[in-house]
Amino acid sequence: MFTATLPKRNSSTSNALPLDLFDAIRDLKRELNAVILAHYYQDPDIQDIADYIGDSLGLSRQAAATNADVIVFAGVHFMAETAKILNPNKLVLLPDLNAGCSLAESCPPDAFAKFKAAHPGHLVISYINCTADIKAMSDIICTSSNAVQIVNQIPKDQPIIFAPDRNLGKYVMQQTGRDMVLWQGSCMVHETFSEKKMVQLKIQHPSAEAIAHPECEPAVLRHANYIGSTTALLKYVQQSANSEFIVATEPGIIHQMQKVEPQKRFIPAPP
Repeated sequence: MFTATLPKRNSSTSNALPLDLFDAIRDLKRELNAVILAHYYQDPDIQDIADYIGDSLGLSRQAAATNADVIVFAGVHFMAETAKILNPNKLVLLPDLNAGCSLAESCPPDAFAKFKAAHPGHLVISYINCTADIKAMSDIICTSSNAVQIVNQIPKDQPIIFAPDRNLGKYVMQQTGRDMVLWQGSCMVHETFSEKKMVQLKIQHPSAEAIAHPECEPAVLRHANYIGSTTALLKYVQQSANSEFIVATEPGIIHQMQKVEPQKRFIPAPP
């Protein structure tokens, strides 16, 4: 992973406890010409100090475009890996080396290599939420926002392996009518949402629209009024005339939803 020892700061500043931690972070960013990228799923304080907030695709684009010398990635391993791939000459820091992703970890490289070898002639499409090792074994990398579009562009007679998320794969199959070989990985957060509790919540809030990420299981998605990537969900609540939403994805996105639509109500879907 990407670790480094940063230059020591001047002793006149390093020994004093900052009165405002946010100000101290901003000062250090200026000294190091650093940028902080944070995923929508981070805690609100981390989102508020970040220079850019986004989903995996948006943050990858910001990483590719930045002029900063140091990229601090408030996310999980595969996100920092992607930033380093796009910026091989920059220093990429992952503040918490234990910040793993259950979806990425559900697809071990050795096992996937055997899986791929067992399906010769298949085009490998991998969701960006995977490790660099899996990306290296893939033909195409997609996101939750463009997976359907990408699969629709592939000739009908071309067999496809889709990895690592089986739920996103099932959603893409349903949207495109394509049959694909799915790696059986999943996100533990999105898999915990309960269809029964989702239905109960919709009964309790009959005017609420249910919105969900396609990493959720099909049983949950069938009750959603709108399905989309994290960024798409954020845009949807801004465009919708509705004032109440049940949100079936990581609850961290609700912080941004409340910031852009403070008059609307957002109810996290229960596990």
